[in-house]
Amino acid sequence: QVQLVESGGGLVQAGGSLRLSCAASGRTFSSHVMGWFRQPPGKEREFVAAIWWSGGATQYADSVKGRFTISRDSTENTMYLQMNSLSTEDTAIYYCAARSGGWSRIRYEYHDWGQGTQVTVSS
Repeated sequence: QVQLVESGGGLVQAGGSLRLSCAASGRTFSSHVMGWFRQPPGKEREFVAAIWWSGGATQYADSVKGRFTISRDSTENTMYLQMNSLSTEDTAIYYCAARSGGWSRIRYEYHDWGQGTQVTVSS
């Protein structure tokens, strides 16, 4: 099992930036895919981005491509989500998650989750 703790959420004006962090600990996860999901108010949790921990390859949802960047520091066991050009539609609770095996954008295929961090974008 992988323990995940998010940080870095907050209130930001539209057009601004935030960087989220996800500190990971527990079993080794060199074969893991790590992902960011978000849950807007009243909506389902949705895929945002994912990164292959060992190789660094990435995937993004179309809604954030070109604005968000996922990265990781394997020496610090920390994953990041740099969010630029934020809009009110990005308001959500952001979760980091982990799964062993291949790529997935399906939340039910991720077996370890953090508690989430709130991101609120004001107009």
